[in-house]
Amino acid sequence: MIPQVLGNRASEADRWASLPERGTPLSLRAIAWIAIHIGRWGARLLLYPITLYFVITAHAARRTSYEYLKRLRGEPVHWWHVFHHFHCFAATILDRVYLLRGEFERFRVTVHGKEILHRQIESGKGSVLLGSHLGSFEMLRALGVMQRSVPLKVLMDAEHNQNITRFFDALNPTVAGTVIAPDRPDTLIRIKENLDAGCFIGMLGDRVSGGDKTTQCEFLSAHATFPAGPVLVAATMRCPVILFFGLYRGGNSYEIHFEHFADEIILDRNHRARDIQLWMQRYAQRLEHYARLAPYNWFNFYPFWD
Repeated sequence: MIPQVLGNRASEADRWASLPERGTPLSLRAIAWIAIHIGRWGARLLLYPITLYFVITAHAARRTSYEYLKRLRGEPVHWWHVFHHFHCFAATILDRVYLLRGEFERFRVTVHGKEILHRQIESGKGSVLLGSHLGSFEMLRALGVMQRSVPLKVLMDAEHNQNITRFFDALNPTVAGTVIAPDRPDTLIRIKENLDAGCFIGMLGDRVSGGDKTTQCEFLSAHATFPAGPVLVAATMRCPVILFFGLYRGGNSYEIHFEHFADEIILDRNHRARDIQLWMQRYAQRLEHYARLAPYNWFNFYPFWD
C-alpha cells in the first residue's frame, strides 16, 4: 500500500521547530570575531571544545545522531562518531562566515553536473533547485548570488533559529535579500515572477514546517515524513526540477552535485496523493544515496523517523 499525502502535520513539524535555539547573539559574535581576526585555523581549533560541549549537553540532538548513524552504518555507534557528526556540522556553520564575506579563495570546490545547471540557465527558463539539510546549501547560495553565476531565490522559513539567522543576514544583506518567505499571501506570485525571469527557486525537501502538506517515504529502511511542498510548487508552476547536494569533505573541501530530476511534474487529478508520494520517494532515494557518500553531512538533529 502506498502511503498517502496527509493533512497538516504540525505536531511532526514541531519536532524540530520546538527545539530551543542554542546559540546566543554574544557567543555567535565571539566566534565570528575569532574567525575574522585570528583566522580559520584558530576558529577551527575552537570547534573542538564547542563540539564536545554540545555532545555532552544536547541530549535530543545526540540521540538523533546515534539513531541516524546506526541506521546508516548498520553497526554499533560510539560517542566519537557522534562527535565527528557534530563537528562536521559546526565546521560548515563556521565556513558560512567566510562564504558570506566573499572569501571563496579559502575553499576548494569541485562541481559535478554543472552542465545541467548551465543548460537550464542558457534556456532562460526558471527551475526549482531542490536541496536538503545534507551538507551546505550555503555554498551554492553564496557563490551563486555573490558571483552572479546562478540567479537564485530561496524559499525559506527564517522564523526558527532567529539568532543565527539574524547574525548571518547581517554579515551579508545581499544574500539575505534573496529569501522568499513561505505562507505569505504573495508567496506563489513571487515564485512565479522569479521563475518567469529565469531564476532558480531553492527549496529544501527534507524538513516539514508547520502547516505543510506531507507524505510518507522510506528513508534508511524506515518510514519518515517528508514535505509535499516541493512537488506541489513544481507541479503548480510547471517548471523543471534540479537536485542539488553540497557535501562537506573535510578541511577546506566541498563537492557540489547537480542532478536532473524532472522536466515537469504533472499530477494526475485522480491519483494526486500517489503521484506526490512517488516523486518525493524518488527524492528520498537520492538523498539516501548522498547521505551514504557523506554520512556525517546529515544535519537534521531532531527525531526524524516516525
